[in-house]
Amino acid sequence: MSASNLPIAAIEATDVVKRYASARGGVMALDGVSLRIEPGEFFGLLGPNGAGKTTLISIVAGLARATSGRVTVMGHDVVNDYRAARRALGVVPQELVFDPFFSVRETLRNQSGYFGLQHNDAWIDEVMHHLDLTSKADANMRALSGGMKRRVLVAQALVHRPPVIVLDEPTAGVDVELRQGLWAFVRRLNEEGHTIVLTTHYLEEAQELCGRIGMLKGGKLVALDRTRALIDRLAGVQMSLRLQEGDLPAVLQPQVIEQRAGRITLRLAQAADVEGVLAACRLAGCSVEEIEVGHADLEDVFLQLMQDEQAKVAA
Repeated sequence: MSASNLPIAAIEATDVVKRYASARGGVMALDGVSLRIEPGEFFGLLGPNGAGKTTLISIVAGLARATSGRVTVMGHDVVNDYRAARRALGVVPQELVFDPFFSVRETLRNQSGYFGLQHNDAWIDEVMHHLDLTSKADANMRALSGGMKRRVLVAQALVHRPPVIVLDEPTAGVDVELRQGLWAFVRRLNEEGHTIVLTTHYLEEAQELCGRIGMLKGGKLVALDRTRALIDRLAGVQMSLRLQEGDLPAVLQPQVIEQRAGRITLRLAQAADVEGVLAACRLAGCSVEEIEVGHADLEDVFLQLMQDEQAKVAA
């Protein structure tokens, strides 16, 4: 299928560059990022602090403007057709931003009004119910805990029923019960056809929820694939061992990904390579006290990619 015949993307970024000027010559927050997220996807956008995730989300949401490149939401350019692009998008920000003069229900009614929605109380009630906010509907925003304020931010992003929902660290600092309730609601929205874009430092959440993952490092997109394919292709097998005596043979050092508390973790391409590691240890005269072999997960992939990118920069 040619590019012109592709269906409209939920979010599409093309060669996006964002450069911040400074006295020292400027900072490159995004360096030529191209990314296409399909309608109905549950997509994870991951990366360490300062990787460019929030900058990209800010550009998508119209809160910042790219130095160059183009971004669309449901086919609407975020600069030239910003009203339609904004209406198609709901964003849950990292920061707890709220108006201290209104109750929860008033806050959500006001948010509805920004999008020209009247008589929206039935949907507001449903959103509050699923986010366990019903009992706080008439409470002033100032009286809410941090976790409750975050629930209201999620509700605000959903009041106009946008087809694309961006969750920027939505479970940061909230309790386990809210996480479970939130993810059940978000899964339902995704099953109903909403596109979900998630950034999170809880990589187990991303692995469980996201069908596809993009990883940013230093403003560049360093990985983009289906979650399972990314894990299978990059992580392989991990072998953790504790030596009773002797040192790990030099031939195995390039495979070491972590050494901590006397335990050495190696990255192997496949399970059959375990025997080669044991043979190398026997040949070097070191004995193994403990051994554990298992498949890697998304966190292992993340650490591997970040280390590989750091090594490239250092080289």
